[in-house]
Amino acid sequence: MDRQAGLSVRFKLTLSYAGFLMLAGGLLLAAVWVFLLRYVPDRAMLKNPDDKPTNGVFPVRSVLLDVFAPRAAAVLAFLLVFGLVGGWILAGRMLAPLTRITGATRMATNGSLSHRVQLPGRKDEFRELADAFDAMLERLEAHVAEQQRFAANASHELRTPLAISKALLDVARTDPSHDAGEVIDRLHAVNTRAINLTEALLLLSRANQRSFTREPVDLSLLVEEATETLFALAEKHGVTIESSGDITRTTGSQALLLQLTTNLVHNAIVHNLPDRGAVWVTTGVRPQSVVLTVENTGEKLTPESASRLTEPFQRGTERIHADHAGVGLGLAIVKTITQAHDGTLTLTPRSDGGIRICVELPATAPSLDTSPA
Repeated sequence: MDRQAGLSVRFKLTLSYAGFLMLAGGLLLAAVWVFLLRYVPDRAMLKNPDDKPTNGVFPVRSVLLDVFAPRAAAVLAFLLVFGLVGGWILAGRMLAPLTRITGATRMATNGSLSHRVQLPGRKDEFRELADAFDAMLERLEAHVAEQQRFAANASHELRTPLAISKALLDVARTDPSHDAGEVIDRLHAVNTRAINLTEALLLLSRANQRSFTREPVDLSLLVEEATETLFALAEKHGVTIESSGDITRTTGSQALLLQLTTNLVHNAIVHNLPDRGAVWVTTGVRPQSVVLTVENTGEKLTPESASRLTEPFQRGTERIHADHAGVGLGLAIVKTITQAHDGTLTLTPRSDGGIRICVELPATAPSLDTSPA
């Protein structure tokens, strides 16, 4: 926004300091006049020579005013100069932290998100503002870096099926004797993968924007629906699914939370042992939250590798079945949906192999049924 130039805050504070000193000086002189000079007689009075301890003429008001007025004016002039100079120096020292914060803000506006204010000294209002600004810059820098990695990975992932499609079409055009049915089948598979990736990206964007209607949701019912939907896939991979738990009421998008639950169960089935794997899905209630936990058997993971699984397009390639490799956004979507519902996502490697994923969401108090029996 374009604004007209105005007085600086430092100059305004300087005028305020000088004005305050002038006001204080004026009040002091007024007090001298009210409580002292007004009681001085305006005519000369002779004192009795016998009075002690002094003799002579009592001072006259006009004489005192002639002496007092120039000195009072000099004091006021000194207070004005002292207030302007001292106020300018004090205002500069007080506003120095704000100047550093303004400089960091301008650098961030120009794209330099790595700069930090790092204001030294004890805690006060300016340092709280600087610390909050530094924390915001840190989160913003991490978010921008994550978005850049995501954009690069998404471009690479979308370019791959397009390049394959182009190669297949080039082969079909240059070799008319090539089996057209095989080309069509491979093009269908490649296009299906591209469509799935695009839909996953749109779902991720929708969850990031939190553009959904919130409604009461029971996670235990979503677990039942997800396990029933993926039961055939589990049988195909030789994986058993066990689900249990309590009624877990929360508030959010039923469609997104169903996608979250389905992604977790699907990943637990696909990223499992080649044979005789197991998946455990449980729901629980805590004092202020509800918890959805999905555990599975599998190869052993380190905490570092487990924490990277929520990044977009991160796959445990050594643990993926070729026919259900997915697009690498399963847990990234889970993380985004969890954050959009003000929840937390925790990934913990199991000591026997596999992983334990816990989604904790704010609980919704159960409504009381006041209808007559």
